[in-house]
Amino acid sequence: MIKTTRIRTPLGEMLAGATEEGICILEFADCMKVSGELRDLKKLLNAEIKQGRNIHLRHLKKQLKEYFAGRRTEFDLPLLTPGTKFQQAVWNELLKIPYGSTISYQQQADALNNPLAVRAVAGANGSNRIGIVIPCHRVIGSDGSLVGYGGGVRRKKWLLDHEKKYSGQPVTMQLF
Repeated sequence: MIKTTRIRTPLGEMLAGATEEGICILEFADCMKVSGELRDLKKLLNAEIKQGRNIHLRHLKKQLKEYFAGRRTEFDLPLLTPGTKFQQAVWNELLKIPYGSTISYQQQADALNNPLAVRAVAGANGSNRIGIVIPCHRVIGSDGSLVGYGGGVRRKKWLLDHEKKYSGQPVTMQLF
């Protein structure tokens, strides 16, 4: 069973979902890909989806509140991320990007020892179903441009500026 709930954030409402094993989705509710991701999760996990709550969703809500208040720089939640081995590697690399920092898609491909896989890395980042917690928003273009965020460039910029503000690093991001 995948239990789902909605969580209000400064950037809009998010849809969160979790099984007994952990969080499996956290997406902005107005993103067009949410229904497809839920359909995929239902199939991948052979699970029904039902509105409700569980311990993981309660912890997620609390930790998101702390994150948006600038009091949390890392999430401590069990995650359930079905995907290919390549996707798993890409998502694990995302978890290594420090709060308040950014890397390029090329740097992420290099870190995976696959420097020619920039487009595949970007595609796997786009398949990340657990926004903010698995911080795909911290990946930018090689030229510093804010590209490739399912929640939209405006939200990506807000999240990066927010993290810079609370990490003590100067906020220098600009939209190109």
